[in-house]
Amino acid sequence: MQGWRKRRGLVAAGAVGAALSLALTACSGGGSGSSANGNVTITYLTHWGPDQVKQLQTVASAFHSKNPKVTIKVQAVPFANLLSTLQTQGSSPTGPTIASIYDLWLPGLIKSGALAKAPSDVASSVKSDWPSNLADDVSSNGDVYGMPNEVDLYALNYNKALFAKAGIAEPPKTWAELETDAKKLTAGKGTQGFGVITSWAAGVVHPWLSLVASNGGQLLDGTTPKLTDPKVKAAADLYKRLVSEGVTSPSMSTANANTTGPYLDNFVNGKTAMLIMANWWQGSLKQAMGARYKDIATAPVPVGPDGTKSSSVSYSWMTMVNGKASSAKQAAAWKFLSWLNGANSGKSGSSAMGDILMSMGILPSRTSDLTAHATELSDPFLKTYVDELPNATPFPTVLGGQEMTEAIQKQIESLVFGKTSPDAAMSAAQDQATAILNKANG
Repeated sequence: MQGWRKRRGLVAAGAVGAALSLALTACSGGGSGSSANGNVTITYLTHWGPDQVKQLQTVASAFHSKNPKVTIKVQAVPFANLLSTLQTQGSSPTGPTIASIYDLWLPGLIKSGALAKAPSDVASSVKSDWPSNLADDVSSNGDVYGMPNEVDLYALNYNKALFAKAGIAEPPKTWAELETDAKKLTAGKGTQGFGVITSWAAGVVHPWLSLVASNGGQLLDGTTPKLTDPKVKAAADLYKRLVSEGVTSPSMSTANANTTGPYLDNFVNGKTAMLIMANWWQGSLKQAMGARYKDIATAPVPVGPDGTKSSSVSYSWMTMVNGKASSAKQAAAWKFLSWLNGANSGKSGSSAMGDILMSMGILPSRTSDLTAHATELSDPFLKTYVDELPNATPFPTVLGGQEMTEAIQKQIESLVFGKTSPDAAMSAAQDQATAILNKANG
C-alpha cells in the first residue's frame, strides 16, 4: 500500500532507467559477489523513487565508511514490477541480496525458498525492539524472515476548503453522513464528493475493506472468505449508491503503474472532496499541493450502520534477505539491515530507516523510532493514523493473499464501472477467493 511519488517513493516510469543500478558513489569495489580479499557487494531492491533512493544511498554510504569491505548497490523498480522481479530473480544467487517486500507476499516467498531465515541475534532484536504483532508479521513457524520497517493504515482524507464552501462543519462520522456530505460537495461544484481508486489492487481493496471493518465485517474467518456476509456486502451497496447518485465518478478513479494518476491528480487539484487513503501519501500531497496542502485534513473512517467503531485495514512492509545468496552476502546483508534499522543510526535516537520513512510521512514501526519521532507524529495529518492504530484490522497474510486481492479488485471495479450488481460482485468474489485460497492452502 500513491501519487505515490514521493511516497513510498514509487519510481516514476520515466525515472526507472535512471534509478536502476544506482551504485553508491562513495563505495569502492565492484562486481556482484565476494572477492578473495573479503570484499563483498550486495544489492538492495526497492520500489522507492529517486528522492528516497538518494537518502538510502546516503545512509548506505555511511555504513560503508565504517565497513569498507561491504559495497551496497541500490536498485529501484516501479511498485507494479516489484513482486514479479522478486519472483523471477529473488530465488537466484545472483538476484537482489536485500529486498523491500509487502507483508502479504511473505508466505509465498517463504514457500518458494526466496527468503533467508534471520540469524539468532537479528531474530532476537526483532522480537524485543518491535511490537509483538509486527514481529509476528515477519515470522513463520517461529522463524523470523525479515525486519519490519513501516506500518500503514487508512483514514478519511478531506479538503477543508471544499467542506467550508459546502457549509459542512466537520467530517462525516457515519456512512449516512458521508452520503449526505458527498451530495453537498458534488452538487454544482464540478467536484466528486467521494472518490475511489481503480487499476491498483491494494488501492481498490484496502479503502473498501476499511469501510467493511468499520461496519463490523471481516474479509476472512481463518482461510474462509466472508464476502457474501451482509456486513461486507453493505460496503458494496454503499459504493453502488455513491456511483448511482453521481457523487463518485469512475472516470476520476484511475491509478497508473506507479500508483499515481487521475485519482491523485483530482484530489490534489480540489476535484475530489473526500478519499480514503493511507498515511504514506502525505509527502506526495505536500509536494504536489504546496500552500494548498493546508486545506487537507484527516479523520477516522466513517462507521457503518452495523459497526460499533471506526476501523481501518493495516499492513506493513519489511526488508528480507535472499535465501539463495552466498553466505558472505547474507552475512553482510543482515549486518547492514541491523545497522539501518538499529537505534541511533539516524538522528536523535532514531534509526536511519525511521528517518527516511518519516521524511515520506510513513509511520516507522520500531518502538524506539516512534518515541524518537513523537513530536512529528503529533502532526495533525498523521495524528489520526497514530490514534487509530489500536483499532486497525490487519490485512490477513495467507498463501494466495495477493491473488485473492486481485480477484476482489476486479469485482469491485466491475461494480464501480456499472458492469455488475453488488450481489453479483460479492458472489463472484466469494467463489473466486474461495477457489484461490483452497488451491494455495490445500
